[in-house]
Amino acid sequence: MNQLTGKHWTVGTPGYDEERLGFQRREPHRPAHIVGATTPEDVQRAVRYAGEHGLKIAVKASGHGHGAPLDGGLLITTTRLNQVTVDARNRTAWVQAGATWQQVIDATAPHGLAPLSGSFPGVTAVPYTLGGGLGLMARRYGFAADHVRRIEVVTPDGELRQAEDDPDLFWALRGGGGNFGIVTAMEIDLFPVPTLHGGSLYYDLATTPDVLKTWHDWTRAVPDTVTSAAAVLPLPNLKQIPTELRGKYVTQIQLSIIPDGLDAPRLVSILRDALGEPLVDTVGELPFSESGRIFDEPGRPDAFSSRNALLSDLDPETLDTIPKLAGPSAPVMCVVGIRHLGGALSQKPAVENAVGHRDAQYSMTVLSPGEDDLRALHDAILAPWSKDIIGRSLNFSMGPLTDDELRYAFEPADHDRLKWLRGIYDPHGLLQANHSIT
Repeated sequence: MNQLTGKHWTVGTPGYDEERLGFQRREPHRPAHIVGATTPEDVQRAVRYAGEHGLKIAVKASGHGHGAPLDGGLLITTTRLNQVTVDARNRTAWVQAGATWQQVIDATAPHGLAPLSGSFPGVTAVPYTLGGGLGLMARRYGFAADHVRRIEVVTPDGELRQAEDDPDLFWALRGGGGNFGIVTAMEIDLFPVPTLHGGSLYYDLATTPDVLKTWHDWTRAVPDTVTSAAAVLPLPNLKQIPTELRGKYVTQIQLSIIPDGLDAPRLVSILRDALGEPLVDTVGELPFSESGRIFDEPGRPDAFSSRNALLSDLDPETLDTIPKLAGPSAPVMCVVGIRHLGGALSQKPAVENAVGHRDAQYSMTVLSPGEDDLRALHDAILAPWSKDIIGRSLNFSMGPLTDDELRYAFEPADHDRLKWLRGIYDPHGLLQANHSIT
């Protein structure tokens, strides 16, 4: 790998640990080699080296989540491959593999444009999109994968390709994750949304026990310009927590509304009036560049795991099981996140892709910090919803999935097609994707 413009680490090389670790600290990768790519050609050389030496390949950008860790093999990091180029006239951006959504937002905001970014701007744009991409404007514009125009990718044979020239490859990459190549850049659509009306309403479940049912009723009547979610979590009694929230078991209603001629304050007031005065209210107009304030998710790297289910609806009676199974009496901290789907998410994109289960109306995720294997606990929390579960989301499944669980992330025929294409593009199984289709 003498021709690399980036860096090369092996075990024991100074900086090895810093380079292999990402946001997700549970079961980190332990590669034999790390290539810190700065150009698409670096990725090519790394892939060819791995192929010649029979090494498994994994990719880390922000490292926000992964399935099975890479043990040995070659890890490609893309943090330095992070250029964002905006074409304001055509409302597109060319985004390299290591760019975070915040970097994309910072580049697009001066033009009054916004990408289909997610709730946490520290996530890297490319892998988020390859997994589908459920963002702050999802009900209005659909999945991020629905608005990808071009993809530059290094396939496992070491060739740098334009995926849109190969309809099968272009279809599979958008929603099928990192199973078919290493994407070095993508061209995405941008939208004329300079501001959002959004933020969070926090309620104490001890005094407002029906907050989830009220929010659910509210979601059934809102227009597609409203994307919202609810998180149920126990907050510790620590000084860094706002005084009003310390030590409480709360529901955080997260609101992202595209103004677009809509009376957004009135819509929020309907919800607020039904629930009463919140403990904390951060809702208001904000520039899209500050959209990370809406969910206000922790930005510190940590070890965590999660399980996800896509639901046909929210049964109001089943909502009562969440505090019982995931509340303060649970053996570990459990954060239950529910996102309202539907709207444009239910529609087929202009160019079809592999994103599955578009008929889901809600997404539910159970997340816990720590190193322990908590699949049994998380599955028990999701079990009461079994009659409503129609699939799962790859991007919200932090931790390894069985083959049957992974199949459940796609429509059956799409999974069969993805499995067949994996054999075409990666016949030797070099790529270890976050969720590997085999």
